[in-house]
Amino acid sequence: MARFLLLQLRPETEASDDEYHAFLDKGGLAEGQVRRIRLDREALPEDLDPADYAGVIVGGGPGCVSDAPQDKDPVEARIEAACLSLMPKITGADIPFMGCCYGIGILAHHLGAEVSKKRFGEPAGAVTCHLTDDGRRDPLTATLPEQFDAFVGHKEAVQHLPNGAVHLLSSAPCPYQMIRYGENVYATQFHPEADARGFAARIRIYRHKGYFAPETADDLIAMCHEADVTQPQRLLAAFVTRYA
Repeated sequence: MARFLLLQLRPETEASDDEYHAFLDKGGLAEGQVRRIRLDREALPEDLDPADYAGVIVGGGPGCVSDAPQDKDPVEARIEAACLSLMPKITGADIPFMGCCYGIGILAHHLGAEVSKKRFGEPAGAVTCHLTDDGRRDPLTATLPEQFDAFVGHKEAVQHLPNGAVHLLSSAPCPYQMIRYGENVYATQFHPEADARGFAARIRIYRHKGYFAPETADDLIAMCHEADVTQPQRLLAAFVTRYA
């Protein structure tokens, strides 16, 4: 099986390691099938070609594409530039791509759509996603239920569907929960890799990062364990199966 390229953005080692193992577990991948690059710690190799991999997966992180350049943390700015540097090749050659949370902002920004904090931000928690008509026909989403819950938590969001993109999943608070560009380039606003335990850990780690009022963290963690979030991981398994 060809290897997948996993780009991680989280500077917190506990969060990064947990996310890494979640992608392996939910995608049905062994460590040898994934090249992991922590962009907070290392630059992209100059000779890296996304076409050399079965697919590219981008995880989530605390950065926001829509932040003004002078407000970006230097490490987050470097991570953003690294991710954006790959997008012309990925979209131009229709290389399999799965961008998760931060990844939808990167894809939409690259395609010229507005990504901002104006509307559609969602506090940390579970949200109900709904299939669109195109979602019912897409190879990755067609076998999902008409609606299912997924974990979200984001300050910025895609404000309109990028030109040439297909709308696959929506939610009441945030219409663009999943989109596709071309035949193989996907991105989700929700976290398809996150289960209750992992998302509860992120709430604890990011409780002072502005995603929610810090004093509500314990209630949010309890909500995670009560939520029925099992369907999103099927997306990762379907992505790996289709492109491996």
